Amino acid sequence: MGKRKVLSEAHLKELVLPQAGELLGKVIKIAGGNQVIVKCTDGETRMCRIRGKMKRRMWIRENDVVLVSPWDFDNQKADIVWRYIKDHADWLVNNNYMQKM
Repeated sequence: MGKRKVLSEAHLKELVLPQAGELLGKVIKIAGGNQVIVKCTDGETRMCRIRGKMKRRMWIRENDVVLVSPWDFDNQKADIVWRYIKDHADWLVNNNYMQKM
């Protein structure tokens, strides 16, 4: 068996689009632990939590584009559902899912 050849990062993951009740956002600051401050597309700045399912699998850095799900009972907090790679973030901007931040 040989090594799997990957031509670009875009071939590694599928593209996840926002569903009802989910927003796109850009990471402003890592607050420590599993807390991240995100500027969302609706103009709000939310304190977001990295879900346990993603915590050790997907590393989140500043200026990453993420998909967040706001909490029902507190609109200032949310969960991070997905992190987009650079190619997919550019695709979202080009197809008017979000504006260039």
